[in-house]
Amino acid sequence: MSIDIDSPYILTPPQIEQFKRDGFIKLKQVLSPDTLAHFGAEITRLTIALNTQSKPLEERSTYDRAFLQVMNLWEQSPLVGRFVMGRRLARIAAELLQVRGVRLYHDQSLYKEPGGGITPAHADQYYWPLASDRTITAWIPLQAVPSAMGPLGFYAGSQGVAFGRDLGISDESEAKISENMARYGFAFDVGPFDLGEVSFHLGWTFHKAGANTSTQPRSVMTVIYMDADMRLVPALNAIQANDRDQWCPGAQEGAVIDTRKNPVIWSR
Repeated sequence: MSIDIDSPYILTPPQIEQFKRDGFIKLKQVLSPDTLAHFGAEITRLTIALNTQSKPLEERSTYDRAFLQVMNLWEQSPLVGRFVMGRRLARIAAELLQVRGVRLYHDQSLYKEPGGGITPAHADQYYWPLASDRTITAWIPLQAVPSAMGPLGFYAGSQGVAFGRDLGISDESEAKISENMARYGFAFDVGPFDLGEVSFHLGWTFHKAGANTSTQPRSVMTVIYMDADMRLVPALNAIQANDRDQWCPGAQEGAVIDTRKNPVIWSR
């Protein structure tokens, strides 16, 4: 079996420049089918077992129809922990961010059920009490994602846009952010993901996903990395305060976020 989560994935200078310009990139053949099968079964099992959503899809909010989600699976399973601490993805993240190293913010599985709704437009960093924009999410499908499954799409170059940074995932964010992006001509880049393809996007890059109109679930794992030198800042709202307490327990405002839950995964 070809299971490899630690060896380098070679990025080219044009790819790094593309990421800097667009705020996201999709990279093919990052992980092998064997690797995804080996770790993916456990990620999917835990997501189904640990999620707390019990309402039928038609009775849920837009947010809750978008996906089932479970955070920090790395703490629930040594096998998933091995995956999340893999150096291959972390090195890509550091090289795209152009920082000396990255540490874990948290992981998050996203399981979009058959019939699951859209993921409204948003920027992730709205939720995070972090001092800089050197944050990045690896979006890792555990299977190929055809258009019918609702692949993630990105507004290219939107990482510098201030409008919408105060909106969490909601019907309001979908309407207002999508309208603003269209008004100012930001291209929406969306398409299928091949098996083994992984995307990386900045915390302030606006993105969204369509509904899952297929008969199969869309199973995705995400790992959120931050600059190894990232510092904690005062929470701007109750959501950021909750994120601080959940993902950075014991970190002090103004200090580097160096806690048990935020290990450095890769550094030069």
